[in-house]
Amino acid sequence: MPRPPFRADHVGSYLRPEHLREARERFAAGGLAAEDLHAIEDECIREVVRAQENVGLKGITDGEFRRTYFHVDFLERLEGVETRYGEFVSHFRKTDGTEVGFAPPTMHVGSKVKWVAPIQGPDFDFLKSLTTRTPKVCIPAPSMLHFRGGREAISEAVYPRLEDFYDDLTAAYRAEVADLAGRGCRYLQFDDTNLAYLCDPDIRARTKARGDDPDTLTRLYCRLVNDSIRDRPAGMTVCVHLCRGNFKSAWVAKGGYEPVAEILLNEMKIDGFFLEYDDERSGDFAPLRFAPKTATIVLGLMSSKRAAPEPKDEVKRRIEEATKYVPLDQCALSHQCGFSSTAHGNDLSEADQWIKLARLVEIAEEVWGGV
Repeated sequence: MPRPPFRADHVGSYLRPEHLREARERFAAGGLAAEDLHAIEDECIREVVRAQENVGLKGITDGEFRRTYFHVDFLERLEGVETRYGEFVSHFRKTDGTEVGFAPPTMHVGSKVKWVAPIQGPDFDFLKSLTTRTPKVCIPAPSMLHFRGGREAISEAVYPRLEDFYDDLTAAYRAEVADLAGRGCRYLQFDDTNLAYLCDPDIRARTKARGDDPDTLTRLYCRLVNDSIRDRPAGMTVCVHLCRGNFKSAWVAKGGYEPVAEILLNEMKIDGFFLEYDDERSGDFAPLRFAPKTATIVLGLMSSKRAAPEPKDEVKRRIEEATKYVPLDQCALSHQCGFSSTAHGNDLSEADQWIKLARLVEIAEEVWGGV
Protein backbone atom coordinates (compact mmCIF):
# COMPACT_ATOMS: atom_id res chain seq x y z
CA MET A 1 0.00 0.00 0.00
CA PRO A 2 1.31 3.49 -0.82
CA ARG A 3 2.53 5.57 2.09
CA PRO A 4 0.20 8.37 3.25
CA PRO A 5 -0.91 11.03 2.74
CA PHE A 6 -3.04 9.49 0.02
CA ARG A 7 -4.12 11.07 -3.27
CA ALA A 8 -7.68 11.25 -1.91
CA ASP A 9 -7.39 11.99 1.79
CA HIS A 10 -9.53 13.40 4.55
CA VAL A 11 -8.77 15.70 7.46
CA GLY A 12 -10.38 13.54 10.13
CA SER A 13 -13.79 14.39 11.59
CA TYR A 14 -17.21 13.31 10.36
CA LEU A 15 -20.73 14.45 11.15
CA ARG A 16 -21.99 12.77 14.32
CA PRO A 17 -24.99 10.49 13.74
CA GLU A 18 -28.17 11.68 15.42
CA HIS A 19 -28.30 8.78 17.87
CA LEU A 20 -24.73 9.55 18.96
CA ARG A 21 -25.60 13.20 19.58
CA GLU A 22 -28.66 12.14 21.57
CA ALA A 23 -26.59 9.69 23.60
CA ARG A 24 -24.02 12.34 24.47
CA GLU A 25 -26.79 14.71 25.56
CA ARG A 26 -28.28 12.02 27.80
CA PHE A 27 -24.85 11.28 29.24
CA ALA A 28 -24.24 14.97 29.97
CA ALA A 29 -27.63 15.16 31.72
CA GLY A 30 -26.82 12.14 33.85
CA GLY A 31 -29.27 9.85 32.09
CA LEU A 32 -26.79 7.47 30.48
CA ALA A 33 -23.92 5.53 32.03
CA ALA A 34 -20.38 6.04 30.70
CA GLU A 35 -20.09 2.41 29.60
CA ASP A 36 -23.36 2.67 27.66
CA LEU A 37 -22.17 5.83 25.91
CA HIS A 38 -18.90 4.08 25.05
CA ALA A 39 -20.81 1.16 23.53
CA ILE A 40 -22.85 3.54 21.36
CA GLU A 41 -19.65 5.31 20.28
CA ASP A 42 -18.17 1.92 19.35
CA GLU A 43 -21.21 1.12 17.22
CA CYS A 44 -21.06 4.48 15.42
CA ILE A 45 -17.32 4.17 14.81
CA ARG A 46 -17.82 0.73 13.25
CA GLU A 47 -20.36 2.29 10.90
CA VAL A 48 -18.20 5.28 9.93
CA VAL A 49 -15.21 3.02 9.26
CA ARG A 50 -17.30 0.88 6.90
CA ALA A 51 -18.60 4.01 5.18
CA GLN A 52 -15.08 5.33 4.61
CA GLU A 53 -13.96 2.01 3.17
CA ASN A 54 -17.05 1.80 0.96
CA VAL A 55 -16.44 5.26 -0.48
CA GLY A 56 -12.85 4.29 -1.36
CA LEU A 57 -10.66 6.08 1.19
CA LYS A 58 -7.39 4.47 2.26
CA GLY A 59 -6.76 6.59 5.36
CA ILE A 60 -9.40 5.73 7.96
CA THR A 61 -10.27 7.68 11.13
CA ASP A 62 -12.77 7.09 13.92
CA GLY A 63 -14.52 10.30 12.88
CA GLU A 64 -13.43 11.85 16.21
CA PHE A 65 -16.71 10.44 17.52
CA ARG A 66 -15.48 10.30 21.11
CA ARG A 67 -14.66 14.03 21.18
CA THR A 68 -16.61 17.22 21.65
CA TYR A 69 -13.81 19.53 20.44
CA PHE A 70 -10.92 18.58 18.18
CA HIS A 71 -8.38 20.00 20.65
CA VAL A 72 -9.84 20.31 24.16
CA ASP A 73 -10.56 16.61 24.69
CA PHE A 74 -6.88 15.83 24.06
CA LEU A 75 -5.15 18.73 25.79
CA GLU A 76 -7.10 18.47 29.05
CA ARG A 77 -5.78 14.91 29.44
CA LEU A 78 -2.29 16.32 30.00
CA GLU A 79 -1.46 16.89 33.65
CA GLY A 80 -1.21 20.59 34.47
CA VAL A 81 -3.82 21.66 31.91
CA GLU A 82 -7.22 22.93 32.97
CA THR A 83 -10.25 23.94 30.92
CA ARG A 84 -12.16 27.15 31.62
CA TYR A 85 -15.41 28.35 30.12
CA GLY A 86 -16.86 31.76 29.38
CA GLU A 87 -13.58 33.68 29.13
CA PHE A 88 -13.44 34.15 25.40
CA VAL A 89 -15.86 34.70 22.52
CA SER A 90 -14.78 33.84 19.01
CA HIS A 91 -16.51 35.55 16.10
CA PHE A 92 -17.07 33.01 13.33
CA ARG A 93 -18.49 34.19 10.03
CA LYS A 94 -20.32 32.53 7.16
CA THR A 95 -19.96 33.33 3.48
CA ASP A 96 -23.26 35.22 3.50
CA GLY A 97 -21.92 37.57 6.18
CA THR A 98 -23.83 35.97 9.05
CA GLU A 99 -21.88 35.97 12.31
CA VAL A 100 -21.91 32.89 14.54
CA GLY A 101 -21.07 33.66 18.16
CA PHE A 102 -19.15 30.90 19.90
CA ALA A 103 -17.48 30.80 23.30
CA PRO A 104 -15.02 27.91 23.07
CA PRO A 105 -13.31 26.58 26.18
CA THR A 106 -9.93 28.10 26.92
CA MET A 107 -6.94 26.12 28.13
CA HIS A 108 -4.82 27.21 31.09
CA VAL A 109 -1.63 25.76 32.52
CA GLY A 110 -1.64 25.82 36.32
CA SER A 111 1.02 23.22 37.14
CA LYS A 112 3.80 21.34 35.39
CA VAL A 113 2.72 19.79 32.09
CA LYS A 114 3.17 16.01 32.02
CA TRP A 115 1.99 13.01 30.03
CA VAL A 116 0.60 10.65 32.63
CA ALA A 117 -1.30 8.07 30.56
CA PRO A 118 -2.10 7.19 26.94
CA ILE A 119 -4.57 9.64 25.45
CA GLN A 120 -5.42 8.36 21.96
CA GLY A 121 -3.90 4.90 22.39
CA PRO A 122 -7.00 2.90 23.40
CA ASP A 123 -9.09 4.63 20.71
CA PHE A 124 -6.41 3.81 18.14
CA ASP A 125 -6.39 0.16 19.21
CA PHE A 126 -10.13 -0.04 18.60
CA LEU A 127 -9.88 1.72 15.23
CA LYS A 128 -7.02 -0.52 14.14
CA SER A 129 -9.09 -3.60 14.95
CA LEU A 130 -11.81 -2.47 12.54
CA THR A 131 -9.90 -1.90 9.30
CA THR A 132 -7.22 -3.46 7.12
CA ARG A 133 -6.51 -0.03 5.63
CA THR A 134 -4.38 2.68 7.26
CA PRO A 135 -5.80 3.91 10.58
CA LYS A 136 -5.13 7.61 11.04
CA VAL A 137 -4.93 9.50 14.35
CA CYS A 138 -5.53 13.26 14.54
CA ILE A 139 -4.37 15.28 17.54
CA PRO A 140 -4.12 19.03 18.19
CA ALA A 141 -0.77 20.65 17.48
CA PRO A 142 1.18 21.73 20.59
CA SER A 143 0.68 25.38 19.63
CA MET A 144 -2.98 24.96 20.59
CA LEU A 145 -1.91 25.16 24.23
CA HIS A 146 -0.19 28.51 23.69
CA PHE A 147 -1.58 30.84 21.03
CA ARG A 148 -5.06 31.69 22.25
CA GLY A 149 -4.08 32.62 25.82
CA GLY A 150 -0.38 33.34 25.32
CA ARG A 151 1.74 34.14 28.33
CA GLU A 152 -1.32 35.02 30.46
CA ALA A 153 -2.73 31.47 30.23
CA ILE A 154 0.50 29.87 31.50
CA SER A 155 1.23 30.33 35.21
CA GLU A 156 4.31 32.47 35.73
CA ALA A 157 4.72 30.92 39.19
CA VAL A 158 4.98 27.47 37.58
CA TYR A 159 6.78 28.54 34.41
CA PRO A 160 8.72 31.79 34.90
CA ARG A 161 10.61 30.79 31.73
CA LEU A 162 8.40 29.85 28.79
CA GLU A 163 11.23 27.72 27.41
CA ASP A 164 10.68 25.33 30.32
CA PHE A 165 6.99 25.12 29.42
CA TYR A 166 7.85 24.35 25.78
CA ASP A 167 10.28 21.64 26.89
CA ASP A 168 7.68 19.97 29.12
CA LEU A 169 4.96 20.28 26.48
CA THR A 170 7.01 18.66 23.74
CA ALA A 171 8.20 15.95 26.13
CA ALA A 172 4.56 15.13 26.83
CA TYR A 173 3.85 14.97 23.10
CA ARG A 174 6.87 12.72 22.51
CA ALA A 175 5.52 10.32 25.12
CA GLU A 176 2.13 10.22 23.37
CA VAL A 177 3.75 9.76 19.95
CA ALA A 178 5.91 6.93 21.33
CA ASP A 179 2.86 5.23 22.83
CA LEU A 180 0.97 5.46 19.54
CA ALA A 181 3.99 4.21 17.60
CA GLY A 182 4.28 1.22 19.92
CA ARG A 183 0.66 0.33 19.17
CA GLY A 184 1.34 0.37 15.43
CA CYS A 185 0.21 3.88 14.47
CA ARG A 186 1.88 4.88 11.22
CA TYR A 187 -0.25 7.87 10.22
CA LEU A 188 -0.42 10.85 12.58
CA GLN A 189 -1.85 14.29 11.90
CA PHE A 190 -1.46 17.48 13.94
CA ASP A 191 -4.34 19.94 13.64
CA ASP A 192 -3.33 23.60 13.89
CA THR A 193 -5.48 26.70 13.54
CA ASN A 194 -2.87 29.15 14.76
CA LEU A 195 -0.48 29.14 11.82
CA ALA A 196 -3.39 29.78 9.46
CA TYR A 197 -4.73 32.51 11.77
CA LEU A 198 -1.31 34.18 11.49
CA CYS A 199 -2.03 34.64 7.78
CA ASP A 200 -4.81 37.10 8.66
CA PRO A 201 -3.62 40.74 8.72
CA ASP A 202 -6.03 41.66 11.55
CA ILE A 203 -4.97 38.72 13.72
CA ARG A 204 -1.31 39.45 13.03
CA ALA A 205 -1.89 43.04 14.19
CA ARG A 206 -3.63 41.88 17.39
CA THR A 207 -0.82 39.42 18.01
CA LYS A 208 1.75 42.19 17.76
CA ALA A 209 -0.36 44.39 20.05
CA ARG A 210 -0.21 41.80 22.82
CA GLY A 211 3.58 41.68 22.50
CA ASP A 212 4.14 38.63 20.29
CA ASP A 213 5.92 38.74 16.94
CA PRO A 214 4.00 36.66 14.35
CA ASP A 215 7.17 35.45 12.58
CA THR A 216 8.74 34.43 15.88
CA LEU A 217 5.58 32.49 16.76
CA THR A 218 5.59 30.77 13.35
CA ARG A 219 9.15 29.58 13.96
CA LEU A 220 8.27 28.56 17.52
CA TYR A 221 5.26 26.51 16.44
CA CYS A 222 7.34 24.75 13.78
CA ARG A 223 9.94 23.93 16.44
CA LEU A 224 7.31 22.58 18.82
CA VAL A 225 6.08 20.13 16.17
CA ASN A 226 9.62 19.11 15.27
CA ASP A 227 10.53 18.54 18.92
CA SER A 228 7.31 16.58 19.47
CA ILE A 229 8.07 14.07 16.70
CA ARG A 230 11.85 13.90 16.84
CA ASP A 231 11.85 10.30 18.13
CA ARG A 232 9.13 8.94 15.82
CA PRO A 233 9.91 5.68 14.01
CA ALA A 234 11.00 5.92 10.39
CA GLY A 235 7.78 4.33 9.17
CA MET A 236 5.45 6.88 10.79
CA THR A 237 4.03 9.55 8.48
CA VAL A 238 3.35 12.89 10.18
CA CYS A 239 1.28 15.65 8.58
CA VAL A 240 -0.05 19.00 9.77
CA HIS A 241 -3.44 20.38 8.87
CA LEU A 242 -3.88 24.17 8.84
CA CYS A 243 -7.36 25.60 9.36
CA ARG A 244 -8.85 29.11 9.45
CA GLY A 245 -11.75 28.05 11.65
CA ASN A 246 -14.48 25.47 11.12
CA PHE A 247 -17.59 25.70 13.30
CA LYS A 248 -21.12 25.19 11.99
CA SER A 249 -19.86 26.02 8.47
CA ALA A 250 -18.39 29.32 9.68
CA TRP A 251 -14.80 30.57 9.74
CA VAL A 252 -12.59 33.00 11.68
CA ALA A 253 -9.52 33.99 9.64
CA LYS A 254 -8.77 35.11 6.11
CA GLY A 255 -5.60 35.77 4.16
CA GLY A 256 -3.23 33.85 1.89
CA TYR A 257 -0.31 31.77 3.18
CA GLU A 258 2.37 34.26 2.09
CA PRO A 259 3.08 35.62 5.62
CA VAL A 260 3.95 32.15 7.00
CA ALA A 261 4.76 30.01 3.95
CA GLU A 262 8.54 30.30 3.70
CA ILE A 263 9.07 29.60 7.41
CA LEU A 264 6.33 26.97 7.71
CA LEU A 265 7.11 24.92 4.62
CA ASN A 266 10.85 24.85 5.20
CA GLU A 267 11.27 24.75 8.96
CA MET A 268 8.56 22.25 9.89
CA LYS A 269 10.10 18.84 9.17
CA ILE A 270 7.08 16.72 8.35
CA ASP A 271 5.78 14.55 5.51
CA GLY A 272 2.71 16.45 4.39
CA PHE A 273 0.79 19.72 4.68
CA PHE A 274 -3.01 19.76 4.53
CA LEU A 275 -3.73 23.30 3.32
CA GLU A 276 -7.11 25.01 3.23
CA TYR A 277 -7.85 26.25 -0.30
CA ASP A 278 -11.62 26.00 -0.65
CA ASP A 279 -12.36 29.66 -1.36
CA GLU A 280 -10.81 33.09 -1.97
CA ARG A 281 -10.05 33.61 1.75
CA SER A 282 -7.05 31.30 1.32
CA GLY A 283 -5.38 33.39 -1.37
CA ASP A 284 -3.56 32.05 -4.40
CA PHE A 285 -1.14 29.17 -4.85
CA ALA A 286 2.03 31.28 -5.14
CA PRO A 287 3.18 30.48 -1.56
CA LEU A 288 3.55 26.85 -2.66
CA ARG A 289 6.76 27.88 -4.40
CA PHE A 290 8.37 27.39 -0.99
CA ALA A 291 7.23 23.78 -0.71
CA PRO A 292 10.09 21.35 0.00
CA LYS A 293 10.44 18.43 -2.40
CA THR A 294 10.23 16.02 0.55
CA ALA A 295 6.64 16.84 1.58
CA THR A 296 3.25 16.16 0.00
CA ILE A 297 0.97 19.16 -0.44
CA VAL A 298 -2.61 18.09 0.19
CA LEU A 299 -4.76 20.67 -1.57
CA GLY A 300 -7.92 21.36 0.43
CA LEU A 301 -9.82 22.50 -2.65
CA MET A 302 -13.14 20.96 -1.68
CA SER A 303 -15.35 22.36 1.07
CA SER A 304 -16.70 20.58 4.14
CA LYS A 305 -18.77 23.71 4.86
CA ARG A 306 -21.13 23.48 1.87
CA ALA A 307 -23.54 20.71 0.91
CA ALA A 308 -23.17 20.89 -2.87
CA PRO A 309 -20.43 18.70 -4.35
CA GLU A 310 -17.81 20.66 -6.28
CA PRO A 311 -17.87 20.33 -10.09
CA LYS A 312 -15.09 17.99 -11.15
CA ASP A 313 -13.83 20.29 -13.89
CA GLU A 314 -13.51 23.19 -11.46
CA VAL A 315 -11.45 21.15 -8.99
CA LYS A 316 -9.23 19.81 -11.78
CA ARG A 317 -8.66 23.34 -13.05
CA ARG A 318 -7.53 24.48 -9.62
CA ILE A 319 -5.22 21.49 -9.26
CA GLU A 320 -3.67 22.51 -12.56
CA GLU A 321 -3.21 26.07 -11.26
CA ALA A 322 -1.42 24.72 -8.18
CA THR A 323 0.98 22.70 -10.35
CA LYS A 324 2.52 25.95 -11.60
CA TYR A 325 4.25 26.03 -8.22
CA VAL A 326 4.49 22.39 -7.08
CA PRO A 327 4.62 19.22 -9.24
CA LEU A 328 1.41 17.23 -9.67
CA ASP A 329 3.11 14.09 -8.37
CA GLN A 330 3.80 15.92 -5.10
CA CYS A 331 0.13 16.85 -4.60
CA ALA A 332 -2.96 15.21 -3.19
CA LEU A 333 -6.59 16.28 -2.68
CA SER A 334 -8.87 16.71 0.33
CA HIS A 335 -11.60 18.87 1.77
CA GLN A 336 -10.30 21.97 3.52
CA CYS A 337 -11.23 20.60 6.96
CA GLY A 338 -13.22 17.88 8.65
CA PHE A 339 -17.00 17.90 8.54
CA SER A 340 -17.33 18.26 12.30
CA SER A 341 -14.34 19.88 14.05
CA THR A 342 -16.64 20.13 17.05
CA ALA A 343 -19.52 17.79 17.83
CA HIS A 344 -21.92 20.48 16.54
CA GLY A 345 -21.08 19.69 12.89
CA ASN A 346 -21.27 21.73 9.70
CA ASP A 347 -24.43 22.69 7.81
CA LEU A 348 -24.94 19.65 5.60
CA SER A 349 -26.38 16.17 5.94
CA GLU A 350 -24.60 12.85 6.34
CA ALA A 351 -25.80 11.97 2.84
CA ASP A 352 -24.22 15.19 1.50
CA GLN A 353 -20.98 14.30 3.31
CA TRP A 354 -20.64 10.91 1.62
CA ILE A 355 -21.57 12.28 -1.81
CA LYS A 356 -18.79 14.86 -1.45
CA LEU A 357 -16.29 12.20 -0.36
CA ALA A 358 -17.24 10.01 -3.32
CA ARG A 359 -16.60 13.00 -5.58
CA LEU A 360 -13.19 13.48 -3.90
CA VAL A 361 -12.21 9.88 -4.64
CA GLU A 362 -13.54 10.11 -8.20
CA ILE A 363 -11.47 13.22 -8.95
CA ALA A 364 -8.30 11.71 -7.45
CA GLU A 365 -8.72 8.58 -9.60
CA GLU A 366 -9.12 10.68 -12.73
CA VAL A 367 -6.20 13.03 -11.98
CA TRP A 368 -3.65 10.61 -10.51
CA GLY A 369 -4.93 7.23 -11.68
CA GLY A 370 -5.75 6.08 -8.15
CA VAL A 371 -6.21 7.12 -4.56
